[in-house]
Amino acid sequence: MNIFRVLLAIIFPPLSIIDKGCGSFIIIFLLTLCGWIPGVLGALVILNNTK
Repeated sequence: MNIFRVLLAIIFPPLSIIDKGCGSFIIIFLLTLCGWIPGVLGALVILNNTK
């Protein structure tokens, strides 16, 4: 998880996890539509996953 991805997750969460797969992108996009904070938290959790 680099600093650019973290900043991108804070600014626009779905764009930061675009390479993690379509399902992750859709989930984070929907969370961001529900509210900015759930989208940021979800994106940071996915980015922090080392698998």
